[in-house]
Amino acid sequence: MSAEFTSKFQTLIEILEYSSEKFKDRPLFGVKRNESWGWMSYGAFREEVDRVRTGLAALGVSKGDAVAIISDNRPEWAITAYGTYGLAAKLVPMYEAQNDEEWQYILGDSGAKVAFVATEDILERVQAFADQLPDLETIIAFDSDDEGLTFAGLGADSPTMPLADVGPDDVAGFVYTSGTTGKPKGVLLTQANLAYNASAITDVFPLEPDDRTLSFLPWAHAFGQTVELHTIYSLGMSTAFAESTSKIVANLGEVNPTMLVSVPRIFSRIYDGLQKHMEAEGGLTKTMFDAAVSNAYKKQKMDAEGKSSWWVDAQNKLFDKVVLSKVRARFGGNLKYAISGGAAIPMEVARFIDALGIDVYEGYGLSETSPIATANWPGSRIIGSVGKPIPGVSIEIDAATSADERDGEIIIYGHNVMQGYHNLPDKTAEVMTSDGGFRTGDLGRLDEKGFLYVTGRVKEQYKLANGKYVVPTLVEDHLSLSSYIASSMVYGDGRPYNVALIVPDFEAIADWAKAGEIELDQDDLVHDPRVLELIGSEVSKHTASLPKYESIREFALLKEDFSTDNGMLTPTLKLKRNRVWENFGDDVEGLYS
Repeated sequence: MSAEFTSKFQTLIEILEYSSEKFKDRPLFGVKRNESWGWMSYGAFREEVDRVRTGLAALGVSKGDAVAIISDNRPEWAITAYGTYGLAAKLVPMYEAQNDEEWQYILGDSGAKVAFVATEDILERVQAFADQLPDLETIIAFDSDDEGLTFAGLGADSPTMPLADVGPDDVAGFVYTSGTTGKPKGVLLTQANLAYNASAITDVFPLEPDDRTLSFLPWAHAFGQTVELHTIYSLGMSTAFAESTSKIVANLGEVNPTMLVSVPRIFSRIYDGLQKHMEAEGGLTKTMFDAAVSNAYKKQKMDAEGKSSWWVDAQNKLFDKVVLSKVRARFGGNLKYAISGGAAIPMEVARFIDALGIDVYEGYGLSETSPIATANWPGSRIIGSVGKPIPGVSIEIDAATSADERDGEIIIYGHNVMQGYHNLPDKTAEVMTSDGGFRTGDLGRLDEKGFLYVTGRVKEQYKLANGKYVVPTLVEDHLSLSSYIASSMVYGDGRPYNVALIVPDFEAIADWAKAGEIELDQDDLVHDPRVLELIGSEVSKHTASLPKYESIREFALLKEDFSTDNGMLTPTLKLKRNRVWENFGDDVEGLYS
């Protein structure tokens, strides 16, 4: 069912050998230490990969064994990954933000033989349950001053172990699903899955060795790993590691990237931050900024309709030089691509960032599809869509799965489809079609040009008592555009109307109160009638364009945000609705009484 495609690379090892030689002296990874950025070259990276591969072999790791990582992005992550691939072993990445129970489950389910962890703290936490993992033989911390086995000393004094005979069908690793419901499932991705996916991206996207990205999207997530590690590595590009999510904007100004790869939540923060900054500036600065963005929106609309205006174009050039270039300078001045995936980016956020002169390219896929299935790319882009299938991939829509005749479940065919779920043949059979397609569980539609639009989740859509179907994520996306709303969960399954649990943006509300000389009781802010009135007006404002049956009738404000720490967000920042219900179900019921 998939389209024909000839991949430049058959395996990740081919990428390793090609790039380490062709780009030997070019910078690969940048890390900030002691207030300055240092860079590791492609050649130095290859030497480290060879060393770690040798060390892993000395620990008894061979073809088919599993090697785990519990760490945020850093050079050691990539070194360990390619050291593992070079033995035809399987990589098992996890997030630092996950809890101990999830680490223990994944280490046990994967049968990991060796585990690398970021810090001494994580090392101690894993050691506390290691005796319950019979397959786990060795644990090594990246940051460790111990005199025993260290990452820096691994394989250092041994002859280099040759690369194993690695084939396209060998499993490169596991990517565990987020576990929004139930336990995480280990997605088995082959060398060809990842190498073909990286090659297909480079076929349509014009990236060059001089391009650079700032990395903060976890490589334990399939999107970050394929796009920001394997694809970038195959092209000779460079990657700087953000110090933290709170320092993203500051780091952008220091390393001057040309590309930003992220999930919509981060782009929404950038949108909200700029809006607040311009509100604070006020005066002529805000007037000029609003005029520049308004004119850019006119140009977007005319471009989409195939029209042009010399006056709009002339204004756009002037505004870009006088206003928008200064805004982009906050992000380093070179940023030209904003790559979004992992969830749907709100249309208003995408249009806004694009209006700044940073082209937004949204894509779509899942861990089970390596992950990229569709993408927008230069010369083939519609804001609001997730693009067309990448080379070697095709899409079908199963209309029988949806209550709306305009869409249906998205089925993906191609080189990117996983081998299956580890040790879960029944779960694998549930999502695979008889002709090799993967049932995504996502609802979508294809337009006449072949662009895909994702409209929700099959299992998350619900029916109101009046028979109307609602996709809650779409309503939540509208609420997220409010400067006073940090997070929300919409509910209405079988009920007469929709309600919402809303987490206010407490900092924004504090600024609002200060500007209006309003004194608020911080301990009872979520019950303050004036705050409730403010949020109510924001809800009405940002859902006004929705059909009436999708509107929010009642809402409750929460003091606690949804986060990975309290288990209500997955490490990839998806909402765990069942966990939110466990914590706040009584609040929801109260909205109907």
